[in-house]
Amino acid sequence: MNTPDPTDHLDLTDAAANAGAAHLIEQALGHLYSAALRTAALHHIADHLAGGPRTAAELARLTGTDPVFLRRCLRYLASREVFSEDDHGAFHLTPAAQFLRTKVPGSLRDAVLMLTDDIFVRSSGALDDTIRTGAPGFPQVFGAPFFEYLQGDSRARELFDAGMAAFSEPMDDLVAGAYPFPDQGTVVDVGGGRGGLLRQVLLRHPGLSGVLVDQAPALEDHVLDAPGLSGRWRAEPGDFFAAVPDGGDVYVLKHVLHDWDDEAAVRILSACRRGLAPGGRVLVVDSVPEPGNGPHPGKALDVAMMTLVTGRERGPKELDGLFSRAGLRRTRILSTPTFASIVEAVAA
Repeated sequence: MNTPDPTDHLDLTDAAANAGAAHLIEQALGHLYSAALRTAALHHIADHLAGGPRTAAELARLTGTDPVFLRRCLRYLASREVFSEDDHGAFHLTPAAQFLRTKVPGSLRDAVLMLTDDIFVRSSGALDDTIRTGAPGFPQVFGAPFFEYLQGDSRARELFDAGMAAFSEPMDDLVAGAYPFPDQGTVVDVGGGRGGLLRQVLLRHPGLSGVLVDQAPALEDHVLDAPGLSGRWRAEPGDFFAAVPDGGDVYVLKHVLHDWDDEAAVRILSACRRGLAPGGRVLVVDSVPEPGNGPHPGKALDVAMMTLVTGRERGPKELDGLFSRAGLRRTRILSTPTFASIVEAVAA
């Protein structure tokens, strides 16, 4: 085996290498970008700009912040295309900043607040321990596994539920429209939280009925009381590791499998397999990272899963292994307009 020669390297002091150095330093300061996003979300900067551009001084008066320090924060965000500053020192909304507004369809403000909260930030700070031990850092930092911790901390649970709803809502209708659901039958949304995806599926397909399965606290805030859905759905609290309602024609697992290690994922898939009606299908809706060095949201999510829970974002071969163990067989992978893909499986 060849041993690398420590003297055999590029001249890192020349001008051509400086661009790489600048890029590396900027990436090392990425935690400040998250902090700036969180600050803008907490102070409702996007809401204050919804009626038109304002200067940092005007925004500071509205938010009770220091105008000089606020401008420095917003200038940094503008360099990342979140807000823009004009020649007169006024800040404008950009397409990305629109998603920080509250009470607008597709708002991601709650998702940003969740992803930049201590439960994520402090866990990522333990990444070094995570890659040495092969175990998520969250239990080391907070003293309990992720979902167990949420059950005992109402603030964290509410933050997580609101954040996940915001994270999911912009994609629910896009995912519902990307898959050819049958005209009739029953769709079982396993671990579906508030039922945003099930709602969109039922609205698109009047001949379908649905079952929303999750823990009782999540079901309390369901969104299925919509015109046209009366009598077509029911919510069932349950443990998807043990069993799911029988007789479903389509079982949907959206952002569920990626939370769990392989053994747990097989148990969930096996429960769905036992419940499948003849000719039924199981849909896994998760990020499926693409090979190669190109950017993909799934690669960042995969590291987040590593720090929080025992799960991961899985590629086709990894999913095939889970399906096989659960008595299922992958039939196709459908892309969607979102970063998530729909992986379809049937009884093997």
